[in-house]
Amino acid sequence: MIQRPISLYALCGSQRRASTSRRLLDALRLACPAGVTIEICDLIGEIPIFNPDNEGEKTPSIVLELAGKIGRADGLIVSCPEYAHGIPGGFKNALDWLVSRDEVPFKPLMFAHASHRGDLVLAQLTDVLQTMSLRIVEDAFLRLPIAGKSDEAQAAMLLEARESGLLSMSLGRFSRVIAAGM
Repeated sequence: MIQRPISLYALCGSQRRASTSRRLLDALRLACPAGVTIEICDLIGEIPIFNPDNEGEKTPSIVLELAGKIGRADGLIVSCPEYAHGIPGGFKNALDWLVSRDEVPFKPLMFAHASHRGDLVLAQLTDVLQTMSLRIVEDAFLRLPIAGKSDEAQAAMLLEARESGLLSMSLGRFSRVIAAGM
């Protein structure tokens, strides 16, 4: 049982509006168990290229906004496609801005993966995010392979995952870990 409301912040590795990663995050947002909310980040594509000379007092306001949202969230959800066997550049850039910030360490994180492949990006993200001291909750991992399917097939798979409880069960496992650590 969740004691108090849990706020999750979702980061999408793809900046395409119609990406399957974004679609999976939208479906998770609609499947939240009682007491859990998800806000999906729309800032990553606007973040300037990371330059350590622009940290501290020179940190861009959009980076401060992203860091603030992460800091206020009880946990993070990451859904990221694999681009050329790696992390999409814009997403890695956003992570680079967060490396030395206080909002990130020990924040619980769950992966929501929208492909039947992409294990290279998952391994790379795991390495990067653990280096940043995020706490990856493996029991909450969700893989729903909608990538490469037609819009209709994606919608049907997402509806089935929602109706079967797959999405809410994964969020429930994640939320229980968060609640236990509060």
